[in-house]
Amino acid sequence: MREFIVVMKFGGTSVEDAKAMERTAAIVAGRRNRGLGAVVVVSAMAKVTDQLLSAAVAAGRGDRAGALAVSSRLRNRHIDTAADLLDAERLLKLRVTLDLEFDALDDLLRGIAAVGELTPRTNDLVVSFGERLSSRMVAEAFAQRGLNGAHVDARTCIITDTHYGKAVPQEAAIEQKLLALVLPLIEAGQTPVMGGFIGSTAEGITTTLGRGGSDYTAALVGGGLHAGAIEIWTDVNGIMTTDPRICPDALRVKAISFEEAAELAYFGAKVLHPATILPAVQKSIPVWVLNSRNAENEGTKITAVAPKCASPFKSIAAKKRLTIIDIVASRMLMSHGYLKAVFDVFDKFECAIDMVSTSEVSISLTVDSNQRLPEICAELAKIADVKMEGHKALICLVGEDIRGHNGIAGRVFTAVSHVNVRMISQGASEINMSFMIEEEDVEEAIRSLHAVFFADPDATVFDVAARDVAAAVQVASKV
Repeated sequence: MREFIVVMKFGGTSVEDAKAMERTAAIVAGRRNRGLGAVVVVSAMAKVTDQLLSAAVAAGRGDRAGALAVSSRLRNRHIDTAADLLDAERLLKLRVTLDLEFDALDDLLRGIAAVGELTPRTNDLVVSFGERLSSRMVAEAFAQRGLNGAHVDARTCIITDTHYGKAVPQEAAIEQKLLALVLPLIEAGQTPVMGGFIGSTAEGITTTLGRGGSDYTAALVGGGLHAGAIEIWTDVNGIMTTDPRICPDALRVKAISFEEAAELAYFGAKVLHPATILPAVQKSIPVWVLNSRNAENEGTKITAVAPKCASPFKSIAAKKRLTIIDIVASRMLMSHGYLKAVFDVFDKFECAIDMVSTSEVSISLTVDSNQRLPEICAELAKIADVKMEGHKALICLVGEDIRGHNGIAGRVFTAVSHVNVRMISQGASEINMSFMIEEEDVEEAIRSLHAVFFADPDATVFDVAARDVAAAVQVASKV
């Protein structure tokens, strides 16, 4: 492991404007002042990916003017930000690059509008511009501030397959490219800056890793370089016991295991992309979740083995916009191969399943609501009776060794006894207890659970001091 290398990923809010980029530069300078070699991965500026997607959709339906109008607004935003960030000489140099990129984007949008069709491959190319632009701006900002910023086009390093929209990284090829293109820059005292989320096929065709893919890029870069640490910089103080917008008294989790963090990420925690954990686990690289707006905060450390915790749970997450599908067959049909036939349908439509519950004649499962559900149900109807229930949510409680705490299920369902629970599951991994409820009941359920399970938190694992300080300040303000 190269302990001197730290991979630092900054999300959209951490590079949303010149002020945010200044904060990012100061954070990176702090790491370099410790003698560390930093590799920086940045997302597109906040909201830019959504706007690029809207431009692509507009062009796809033939709205050339609408698509170009979006591009024009983005061009002005990036140029204005660069003007606030750079001196005149560097701005002039970067302005040429930005104009070339936006000219290429405009040509692409005109082409899509002329054809009147938006393919997944073309969509990936359109949305890639966000990270391509932000990474160039950040690299120039670093160079001006004495950090020896060096732009690296992520597409030269992050090699993927051709599954456009959610491409699968080819880790052996990525490591080879990183060692050839990025490691020499670090060893020469430079700070490589690349865009997250984007990659390319072996033939050089642009791809994306899916929404939230900048975290994944950081993990791939950390794994490929055998880095000493991966830092995910967001706008919160780390992984919390639940969403602080629902429970203002939510606590920062100081330390958590890879396995727990992956469960939370998959089941709705917005701080981390689920795939981020995997390359880090493989190389035993610790991952830190930190706040770019509060860089002094210790954040959350994610490691292979987390410290023992007196509390049964580390965090409560919720995943909304789910659909329950009930599949009921007659007894004579519930035979060998029946389950395979059911799951083959979901495999055919590439639809992931979150939770499954079975009985002798029925299967209930939950999926993300998506536009192909009518097709899925039509296919399932050939082998069974099918019913859908939408607007459901999954509540997931995560903690090490849940089974080691007697009566834990009773305490959970007593806490939410006033809420209608539709399905229940406790994972074989022993770290996840989940159940389905109506979407409208999510906040009430989370508040009730949090009040029960985090009333007396373990101070070795949770930042109890911060909550006590906040409570004292609130009391003082009322005096």
